[in-house]
Parts: sequence; structure tokens; C-alpha cells
Amino acid sequence: MPLTVKDMMAAANAVVERIDTGKAQELLAQGALLLDVRDTPELERAGRAVGAHHISRGMLEFRADPDLPSYDSELRKDRVIILHCASGGRAALAGKMLKDMGYLHVYNLGGFPDWVNGGGEVVGPADRGM
Repeated sequence: MPLTVKDMMAAANAVVERIDTGKAQELLAQGALLLDVRDTPELERAGRAVGAHHISRGMLEFRADPDLPSYDSELRKDRVIILHCASGGRAALAGKMLKDMGYLHVYNLGGFPDWVNGGGEVVGPADRGM
């Protein structure tokens, strides 16, 4: 039987713990990586969390595999990684994928508004000029 998005989300939410901004900030103070998996136009339009590292969801597998030349050294399998996207869905799916790849400590912060509403610092949207 083919998987549905509902099935994939249930599986992801079962293995990737959802945390709030307060817990995320605690973990960040201990060296965790805040990873924004939104697409670049979303960051340009809405801004981003201060200190967040950006890898779009579509490229994450290629950046997370240490055997590939595209590997991003910010991603380490023993480092705590806190993901967020626009609403939490892509972050959950990305978190499950990272766990499937052997990453040990992966959390879902949810969406960018969760960060903002929880008091997280933000760098505003890019000024495109006139």
C-alpha cells in the first residue's frame, strides 16, 4: 500500500520530538545547531532566526551525507540539531530523514512563527530596495 503524506507525517512525528523556543534556546546555548529548512525565497520574504544555519529541505540529504562532496560540516551526527520550517511539516520530515541517516539528537521546533512567538531573535526580511 502506498504511503500518504499523512502516513509520513505520523511516522516523522513519532520519532522527532517537538520542542518549544525555550527548550531550543537552552540547547542552542549548549552548542546545538538551529537549522532552517525553508526555501531561500521564504527567508527573503519573512526573515530568519538569528544564528540559524540554512539548508533548504530539497538539498538536506546531499548536505547531510559526509561521504559526498556537498557535505556541510555544520551537520555532525553527534551534534544536537533543531529544525524548523514555515509551519513544522518539512522540519518533521527532515528530522526523520536525519535520524534515518544516523543523526542522534534531532528536534522539531515547528515553524518560523513558533520561534518568533516564543521570543526568539529575528533578522528581518531582506530589503530589496525600491
